[in-house]
Amino acid sequence: MNIDLSGKTALITGAAGELGRVIARTLAECGADIALHYHSSEAKAAELKSEIEALGRRAVTVKADVTKQDSIEAMKQAAEAALGQVDIVVANAVVQYKWTSVLEQPAEDYASQFESCVMQSVYLAKAFIPAMIEKKGGRFIGINTECSMQNFPTQSAYVAGKRGMDGVYRVLAKEVGEHQITVNQVAPGWTISERERTNGLDESGDYIKQVPLKRRGTDQEIANAVAFLASDLASFITGAYIPVSGGNVMPAI
Repeated sequence: MNIDLSGKTALITGAAGELGRVIARTLAECGADIALHYHSSEAKAAELKSEIEALGRRAVTVKADVTKQDSIEAMKQAAEAALGQVDIVVANAVVQYKWTSVLEQPAEDYASQFESCVMQSVYLAKAFIPAMIEKKGGRFIGINTECSMQNFPTQSAYVAGKRGMDGVYRVLAKEVGEHQITVNQVAPGWTISERERTNGLDESGDYIKQVPLKRRGTDQEIANAVAFLASDLASFITGAYIPVSGGNVMPAI
């Protein structure tokens, strides 16, 4: 049994980032053509485009501010002009900021997380789901986080944004399910990325001690979960929040 995305087009936001690059490559390896969103990392996006084309897939780079609806609409038009209708949307981009306590966290950080987690997802849905409804099928996948279940000190702005995102995805799954569109979330744990492989791993034994599998996950393991949810193998899974964290967080029933 193989994951086959042949004939599909996927758009990944934040595709030039650490995790986004691996998701993009993985979906391309499964046969999808890829629209690579970036905000400021144009050179990395162009390099990734060349990698994907070397795999025999079509690719296009699209610049956008995912916190602005008009920018996402322009991104949609550019992606579809180059590759045709988008079948798979992966909302991976998020604004980065310095974590601190609730009392010290600047108010604008809460706003940035709301805009990049909640409103990005809303704008992407408004842009891409109508065509999926017309086609009677599609995949809408968001990258959440294990932090949404942890609620540790200094996580408040990030958790607030990702929990709001979670609410949007669960409601959206119920609203568009009749059209055979699935809406799911992948929630990574603390993930090993290309940057760490280059610069050296942070072993952080205290973190690993609490993970049942006694290790950190890799970006490829996150991308594998995304590829599964994007495929027909996951055609009856929707509304799910799926931790890929080695058991570090476990949703209760």
